[in-house]
Amino acid sequence: MDKPKSTKLEVIIPAYRMHTQTFLSVLSGISEVDAKKRIDGRTNHIIWMAGNFVNVRYGIANILGLEETDPYNDLFYMGKTLDEQFQYPALADLIASFHKISPKVYRSLLAVNDEQLSELFPIGMNIPFVTEDKLNFIGMCIGRQDYLGGQMALMRRILNYSSMSYGVDDKITY
Repeated sequence: MDKPKSTKLEVIIPAYRMHTQTFLSVLSGISEVDAKKRIDGRTNHIIWMAGNFVNVRYGIANILGLEETDPYNDLFYMGKTLDEQFQYPALADLIASFHKISPKVYRSLLAVNDEQLSELFPIGMNIPFVTEDKLNFIGMCIGRQDYLGGQMALMRRILNYSSMSYGVDDKITY
């Protein structure tokens, strides 16, 4: 496994890489029609969940100094509410965007140092036990991806797809 410059990220790196695997696995075989389905008009659809997942990776990219812009930022930034009047991208486009940003973020996670991670990064949550710095923002992004992955896995089953595979594709190194 790649070793990050910061020992603070030793637990983040495997989680990030596992999220890459689960993101691709949970979306495997989902049709575009099913990816736009909502349950009783109350849930987000898989397209929205996948788009927010990718947007979180762009968020990490930005705090690590990468000048990358999510092409679908207006639809997903900060978990923007799903609006059925919007034209959402195809699942294939979101996956392509995911593959574009993910290796760049991974390399940046390996290269960032402790000093950079401790830089203040105001999130506006005002939680007394959470220091609003870059390290905690990255941790919250990892948590958000856990949540979205679970939501997509549940939607997968609700839509009568088989459970996602936990197999690992060794060719994906980010």
